Amino acid sequence: MLNQRPSLMIDRRGRPFRIRLAVSAVLMAGGAGLSGCAVIGDSAISQAFVDPAKYELFNCPQLAVERKGLDARLAELNGLMRKAETGVAGSAVSEIAYRNDYINLKAQSRLAEQTWRDNKCVEEPPAPVAAPSGARDPARSDRVTSKR
Repeated sequence: MLNQRPSLMIDRRGRPFRIRLAVSAVLMAGGAGLSGCAVIGDSAISQAFVDPAKYELFNCPQLAVERKGLDARLAELNGLMRKAETGVAGSAVSEIAYRNDYINLKAQSRLAEQTWRDNKCVEEPPAPVAAPSGARDPARSDRVTSKR
């Protein structure tokens, strides 16, 4: 007969529960950590991906061209992201393919806007469109009137 003392017996029923509990806690912590990456998009943390001195030596006309280019690229990426979201698993494709570029461009755009304000630049009004040479200006009062 075996001498069994209760103090030396190992309770193995509790071990799988503890392992499952530890694994689920690790998975939950990992999921919470990864979900934090999704929030980085439009926050101040996204500024960490842009060189703060990038636009430091730009003058106002150079900044105007850069801002227009960034706005055009942001609109293009936004359109591509929306188009990708219409397909099967589109939001995943959109996030994987375009989101990093979008975040980087958005941060660059914010930096360019900040530099624009710091340099006290102002928008130049668009150049007036010249009237075609054969057209008459209705505001002119030198019209010939016929006498009756």
